[in-house]
Amino acid sequence: MLWILFLALCGLLTHTRADPGALLRLGMDVMNHEVQSAMDESHILEKMAAEAGKNQPGMKPIKGITNVKVKDVQLPVITLNFIPGVGIFQCVSTGMTITGKSFMGGNMEIIVVLNITATNRLLQDEETGLPMFKSEGCEIILVSVKTNLPSNMLPKVVNKFLDSTLHKVLPSMMCPAIDAVLVYVNKKWANLNAPMPVGQMGSVKYILMSIPTTTASYIQVDFSPVVQQQEGNTIQLADDGEVFEFPEDYAEGSSQLLLSATFLTAELALLQKSLDVYVQDTKIGQLPPQTTKTLAAFIPKVAKAYPKPKPLMTQIRINKPPKVTMKTGNSHLHLHGTLEMFAARRRGKASVSLFLLETHFNLKIQYSVHENRLQMVTSLDRLLSLSRKSSSIGAFNEKKLTDFITDYLREAYVPVVNDVLQVGFPLPDFLDMDYNLAELDLVENALVLKLKLN
Repeated sequence: MLWILFLALCGLLTHTRADPGALLRLGMDVMNHEVQSAMDESHILEKMAAEAGKNQPGMKPIKGITNVKVKDVQLPVITLNFIPGVGIFQCVSTGMTITGKSFMGGNMEIIVVLNITATNRLLQDEETGLPMFKSEGCEIILVSVKTNLPSNMLPKVVNKFLDSTLHKVLPSMMCPAIDAVLVYVNKKWANLNAPMPVGQMGSVKYILMSIPTTTASYIQVDFSPVVQQQEGNTIQLADDGEVFEFPEDYAEGSSQLLLSATFLTAELALLQKSLDVYVQDTKIGQLPPQTTKTLAAFIPKVAKAYPKPKPLMTQIRINKPPKVTMKTGNSHLHLHGTLEMFAARRRGKASVSLFLLETHFNLKIQYSVHENRLQMVTSLDRLLSLSRKSSSIGAFNEKKLTDFITDYLREAYVPVVNDVLQVGFPLPDFLDMDYNLAELDLVENALVLKLKLN
């Protein structure tokens, strides 16, 4: 029994150590922008001020003042600091004027400058699995207070009034602003783990591996992406031991998204069937006419078998999942498959297979972002291997076909691959991020998107 428990525990530990397929680092640039945007777009301080004169549940009245109104709310200045292992410390500096009828019978104005501080703890919602911020320990710190009361009353009456009233009233008046802003920010994570289509072939979901972690410089979110075929089958990310990590030379406070080569390989597996082609055109790009006469220049036996030129038809099948590799500064798409050439016959008769070759070639990949989807454009790098599997024209040295097949792949096949890749791959949908502004960088085993703000 103990041995079974030990094996089960080892299995769990192995699972939890699985590498993420994508990593997200949110620096202070993004977090400042999002919190400030939430504060501005929600107009929460102005709304709080408008409600101040009403009898609200949980809000204490200001003793000694009637007909209370709040006006002239200053544009808030927001300061954020990361708290390692916790989340974000937030300070909102603002000011306002509180007016009303004073206990002395005249109109009273209190000009208040204050700081609202709170700890925004970063958690993972148990129901949705999404990141969420929750405020704790909200406090109001009075920076300065000015009134229009006679100066000879300030030492005793006003100070006592402020201590007993403003410190009690302002938290219930202003702290809800922090909660309201966090609700606004949390909503911008709502679509993060929703399935996003990859054409008609399948979908991708970005699932959190664990609660996001906070350091002194950034928040890190580890994703375990789910790549699913249209039929419902999940494509597993290869566990090949390849290590990927953020480079150390990025500016402090900046934000990046890192996509592993294994993740992109899984996404490309969705497109594998679409990479199979059957080409019947005799005129392709800059190639000579695709006929048996052209082929005979490389394989003389073809001329004997077909004295009169016949059109060539070519079928390329990818029989292994495409694989993406990445090194610093470059990336390749490896394709393993077969290339079969046929000689066309008169109408109504089946074409004849001339030979079937096993091929391995790679394509250079250029990455970009368009409409918030990762785009790839390829160009032929080189033909890595070519071997004859079968032939109806007898034995021949397939190596002599290297240049012919290389040119064919470049002119006839690569354009097909690029057409398929135009579908693009979805990127994590969070905080209204505009990936079109991102700068892309290739590092060992990963693609890095340096996130930029408008």
